[in-house]
Amino acid sequence: MTVTIYGAACSSTRKAKQWFMKNGIEYTERNVIREPLTVNELQNILRMTVEGTDEIISTRSKIYKDLDLDIEALPLQELLEIIQEYPRLLRSPIMVDAKRLQVGYHEEDIRQFLPRKTRESQWLQWRKNHLRVAEN
Repeated sequence: MTVTIYGAACSSTRKAKQWFMKNGIEYTERNVIREPLTVNELQNILRMTVEGTDEIISTRSKIYKDLDLDIEALPLQELLEIIQEYPRLLRSPIMVDAKRLQVGYHEEDIRQFLPRKTRESQWLQWRKNHLRVAEN
């Protein structure tokens, strides 16, 4: 299962790509600045979020402040069209596969993309190491 990384050329996107490479997980990358997401693609991402647009919009970005948006007052379709026009409004990276979504690079959360067997074996190794330390 391939992961898609939607991002800008930022350190968080680079860290995510390095993490996927290090862990042998296939991914495709799409620079959302050069090739903005379509409204349909944004809707598909939003379907996977827990917090909706709050989860994917970078309220700390310069463009967000410059546009002075009242997100709550905008109809969703209009907001998605604004995001398409100003892709720097998106947090970066947004990583998605068929079942999972992660917004932003977080070292603990990104582990969800590891195959279950890998996660289980790493957890068992961690537990074994910590039990050994506790015994000493």
